[in-house]
Amino acid sequence: MKVLFLVQKEQRAILDRLYDGIAAQCECDIRWLSSDEQADLRGYFHKHVDTARYDRILFFLRFKKEMRQWRFIRTVPNLVILEHDAYQNYIPCKYTGLFSAHYRRMPWVRIISSGADVAKRLQDEGFDAVFVPKGYDQTLLSYRERERDIELAFVGSTKSVAYSGRKALLDELGQVENLLVTKTRSGEEYCETLNRIRFFVSADVGMGEYMIKNFEAMACGCVLLAYDQGDRENSALGFRDMENLVLYRDVAELREKLSLLRNDPQLAARIADAGRLLAERQYSFQMIGQKIVEAMALPLRASTLSKGWFSWFR
Repeated sequence: MKVLFLVQKEQRAILDRLYDGIAAQCECDIRWLSSDEQADLRGYFHKHVDTARYDRILFFLRFKKEMRQWRFIRTVPNLVILEHDAYQNYIPCKYTGLFSAHYRRMPWVRIISSGADVAKRLQDEGFDAVFVPKGYDQTLLSYRERERDIELAFVGSTKSVAYSGRKALLDELGQVENLLVTKTRSGEEYCETLNRIRFFVSADVGMGEYMIKNFEAMACGCVLLAYDQGDRENSALGFRDMENLVLYRDVAELREKLSLLRNDPQLAARIADAGRLLAERQYSFQMIGQKIVEAMALPLRASTLSKGWFSWFR
């Protein structure tokens, strides 16, 4: 399968190993598009792309720029959209409902969503959605068997409307526990910090799926304390409460389980080990890349642009 893979040139997360994982499973032509090129996809394709050369064209671009260009995008053949932010379709934010509106204009396009529940909700709306989770960069992040001198911590951003629930929970927890909330540089500093943390607090409140940090913390041997995203998500990921991670729904439940683990270090160690093994076996970017290619390879729906059905669906 020959794939044209269009990605963002400027992106905060380091996802090169995910791209490598995809490229290892197919004949992949990766192009890094600048902000200006993403804003003019029609012009970019006219100058640089022969669509007939590819079995699949995979977008992993800024949704903000995609949604303004739907008239052109729906003409791209064999299109698959990889989307890590479609959870914003279902939470109160500036993109509420906009993913559905965008996909409704091209309902034959396959969407690879990083949330199991998001994929199901898109399917229920009639879209060709497939679930492939987020993961972690196995070349940057790993377990180092070092002393864990930070007991309870969160590493990452809280400065976004989408993260308002995260910030509120961390603020509430910080009032009753000695919680470190910090940020680091990506790569070595981040890996070293995760390897110092015993209990990593994941607070993906209201997001409906597990963000990359969950897999990163597990891979580095933290006991993951994760805000519970529900049975569908947990079942799809193999997440088992008090076996390979710790699930909670509010600060009171988090503190109750944290107290249990503090009093039973062996249980905490077993959970950390089981979580790390799960991440290493299933959620490295190498494995996620393979799953994305498998999802792309499934037969696509036929475009209905020439059949009049599009105007009805709209």
